[in-house]
Amino acid sequence: MNPHNTIAIEELGKPYFVWFEENWRHDDILHTHEKGQLVYVESGFQYITVDGKIYLLPQNHAAWIPPGSLHKTNSHSEKIKLMIMFADVEKNSVFHHEINIFSVPPVLKEMIKYSERWSKSTVNDPDEMIFLQALFNELPRFVEHSLKLHISLPEDKRLSKPIEYLHKYYQEDIRIEDISEISLLSLRTLERIFKKETGMTLSKYQQILRIIKSLELLSSGDLTISETAYKVGYRSVQAFTRSFQSVMQSKPTDFVKTTQ
Repeated sequence: MNPHNTIAIEELGKPYFVWFEENWRHDDILHTHEKGQLVYVESGFQYITVDGKIYLLPQNHAAWIPPGSLHKTNSHSEKIKLMIMFADVEKNSVFHHEINIFSVPPVLKEMIKYSERWSKSTVNDPDEMIFLQALFNELPRFVEHSLKLHISLPEDKRLSKPIEYLHKYYQEDIRIEDISEISLLSLRTLERIFKKETGMTLSKYQQILRIIKSLELLSSGDLTISETAYKVGYRSVQAFTRSFQSVMQSKPTDFVKTTQ
């Protein structure tokens, strides 16, 4: 069931379907597909919610969304170039039934770009099928060293106010005592529930929020690395770079928007 599809992808009788947009617009509705889905961000940045977790896709990153996963995509970028590719996958393929977020290597980037020629094509083309079969077959090799950059929104209602506070004031020096007060929970209870629900500590969650926000700012191209560091709450560029590298396993300069 997909309430927002303008093209009934499942009814086309094609194993693969390519959809490219220069300026993608989303309606932010949770839905599922019978096919698996590869989402590639050429420029801009994209948030994807899959089965209750929020993933960030900076430019030149892709997400593999398994068939049947409840998901929605939305973006705060003013302009986003996006490629979405749907594929039938084998039931016994472990890889194709797990979410993966990964940086796109040059060879895959070229393959995705080449696939644009079949964008929105509803006809069965043997060349398209052979090419895309090779692309999806190689995906597991492309994502061997993938990085899952995501935050999980907690289901426990007691964490609603703390999460809201963290998202609003992530750039401030947040004291855990203040969050404990807001949530009406003891420090110990707050830390235990937070770790159980999100898989990370409060300070780690704040760090991830800062890095995610910095990726938004860097991909917009409006701020320098130094300005970005201070904007998201770091007191020095060195501290920001260290934090960024520990999360992203690459440097902030790799994500600075360059004019083509």
